[in-house]
Amino acid sequence: MSRFNLIDEKWIPVRFLDGTRDELGIRDTMLRSREIAAIEDPSPLVVAALHRFLLAVLYRALEGPTDIDQAKVLFKAGLPGEKITAYLEKWRGRFCLFDEKHPFYQVFAYEPQENNGKKEWKSWPAIAAEHNASNAKVLFDHVEIATAGPIPSRMAARWLIACQTFALGGGNSDFAYTKSAPSATAAMVLPLGVHLHDTLLLSLVPENREVLKGDLPIWEREPVPLASLKKGIARSVMGVADLYTWLTRSIKFHLAGNGETLSELAFASGVACSSENRVDPMFGYEIDVKWGKRPIPFRDRGMWRDFDSLLPDESHLAPEVIEHATALTRSNRDRFPRSVMVLGQANSKAKIEYWRMERFALPEALAGDRFIRTEIRQLLSAAEETQKSLWLACRSFARNLLSRGEREPVKKDISGFVEPRDICSSHPLRGTLRQG
Repeated sequence: MSRFNLIDEKWIPVRFLDGTRDELGIRDTMLRSREIAAIEDPSPLVVAALHRFLLAVLYRALEGPTDIDQAKVLFKAGLPGEKITAYLEKWRGRFCLFDEKHPFYQVFAYEPQENNGKKEWKSWPAIAAEHNASNAKVLFDHVEIATAGPIPSRMAARWLIACQTFALGGGNSDFAYTKSAPSATAAMVLPLGVHLHDTLLLSLVPENREVLKGDLPIWEREPVPLASLKKGIARSVMGVADLYTWLTRSIKFHLAGNGETLSELAFASGVACSSENRVDPMFGYEIDVKWGKRPIPFRDRGMWRDFDSLLPDESHLAPEVIEHATALTRSNRDRFPRSVMVLGQANSKAKIEYWRMERFALPEALAGDRFIRTEIRQLLSAAEETQKSLWLACRSFARNLLSRGEREPVKKDISGFVEPRDICSSHPLRGTLRQG
């Protein structure tokens, strides 16, 4: 029996323009997107993953856009509610969290391994990065893995999508060695419109018509054979909808009761990505001398110091969503995205170092015909030089203070004195770029 259909059930957390909050199903989120200010969740990973999921739905429901002209018509006319509703009804059976044949984003044929005649189900924190002690135990997180108890299915749905989007590779599983999600380790960029309707359309980058035909999201694909998953399977990315709904992990929710809660699940490796030179529309890129073109990750410093990487220029290394948003609003300045959100996580191999969400004001000059990336880079370089001078001055002060004229202090003591002052984060340019 099918339970908890994501089309109808309330599970997507939203904030309306009037400040009130609620949770909606897929259909109502789409149809009421002009009333919604933003998707909001305590987890940046959930927020990013939900946007990518909704964009995948739109690519398939709208069968486009396939070029900028089609995108502009759509931006002017708005999301076609009837077309979206018809698409969701066509695939209704694939959006049930619990289903006898096609549970959403899961591998139904998967049963966990047995130990002494008992199946070894894992508790739900296995899919929740912020609560998973195996790779990201958090201070003040009081969830005990062994006795985590149940969570509402609406939360399980959010974590399921986030896990498939951000899972890190490393370690054996019931099947094969686990691999990272194609999108797991870079900073994701999302231009923000005046409401969710515009936010989604600003990131709906046109896709080639022929590519679009074979660009199937997870719910339109036939299940991957269990034998292939156990052996270890890899394939290339077929398009944006495919990329945004990649089966990184083989997961199966254990139905207990009426499907309103989840306690246990099966969890193993999924499909590895063999596309080395794929371009993710939400990623900014940089040229590495050794590795060539690579997505920009979160570093051990504020993202504002790499802000120029978000801005378009003739190199076309900026996120495609930013280039698309500026092209879409060039003749409609009132709908130009005033800010951009950067979300994701930083990792050390299979360990999550931190997850982050930052928000910046987007220069309105982008809506014109000129590039400003070089100018921003010059400002950032000046800020770097200022920071370096301040750092050296503080180190000199610390050395003199700690030596008391009698000894040469060790470098560790000097760094310990200077680093807590967080000199770089107080630079005025940071405040100029940041928003919220």
